[in-house]
Amino acid sequence: MSFLDVISCGFGAIILLLIITKTVEPILLEKSVINYEGQVASRELALFEIKGQINELRRQVTMAEGQLDDNLLALARLEQELTRILGAFLATTEKHDDNAIQTQKLAVAKQSLTDEMQRLLGSDFRRQTDLVGGIAVDSEWIIFVIDTSGSMVNGAWPQVLRKVQETLAIYPTVKGIQVMNDMGEYMFSSFAGRWIPDTPARRRAIIDTLRTWHPFSNSSPVEGIQAAINTFYAPDKRIGIYVFGDDYSGNSIEEVVDAIDRVNIADETGRRRVRINAIGFPVHLMRPNARVYRFAALMRELAYRNDGTFVGLSEFQ
Repeated sequence: MSFLDVISCGFGAIILLLIITKTVEPILLEKSVINYEGQVASRELALFEIKGQINELRRQVTMAEGQLDDNLLALARLEQELTRILGAFLATTEKHDDNAIQTQKLAVAKQSLTDEMQRLLGSDFRRQTDLVGGIAVDSEWIIFVIDTSGSMVNGAWPQVLRKVQETLAIYPTVKGIQVMNDMGEYMFSSFAGRWIPDTPARRRAIIDTLRTWHPFSNSSPVEGIQAAINTFYAPDKRIGIYVFGDDYSGNSIEEVVDAIDRVNIADETGRRRVRINAIGFPVHLMRPNARVYRFAALMRELAYRNDGTFVGLSEFQ
């Protein structure tokens, strides 16, 4: 019975609790005056605006970065152009300095013109051609010593004619001319041992005769040079010899140089009696031999020792 009593009391207590704790709706004691929905909406709107501003700022940053890249590229181009302009300016400055130096040298050269050059060319002369380049034009008396050997006649004679004409052209007027071959034989026997007067008719006669003038030659200019110096040297004359040739048949260069030194003696100022110039023709240029090399070596040394110039032609033109 006690057990049943306890059980009954437990069930009763449970029923009583269920009755006491009846579920009811929550009671709103006071209505809030704050509109949270509006705040949320406004905050969402502000968030959207901020996101829009962020996107705009990002777009502006992207555009600024692109403009910066363009500006950097333009700056690089400007720096490159500036470098080019500075290089051109420096080159122009150097060229100007070179021109100034050359002008100064020309002025010095003009001041150092000899009386003979002034009488021949005038004090304001400027060479208009470089066909006989590097050869001083200070002689009032000129002698041609021309190799008339077979190789010259057959291989270079038209060019020999041109070079004689060009050489005469750079001397508008001289006091005397002479033409002999490398053996010392005169072109005009009537003027052997004396000067040919310089006239237009005589110059034409020289060129016309030279076309068919082919006396015997041993391909050695030594005899002609010695004959020219021994016959025509005079202390009061400025004489220039022009040697035309293509090879040298002799064996010793030193003996020739010493022989010319003995006849073409230097004066007290160190100047030689006669200026010796030489022009080498490219007859054997395709198949050069020892005679060609000896001629070039001989004439270079003779020109150097006797105040002249050796010009080696590289082609027929």
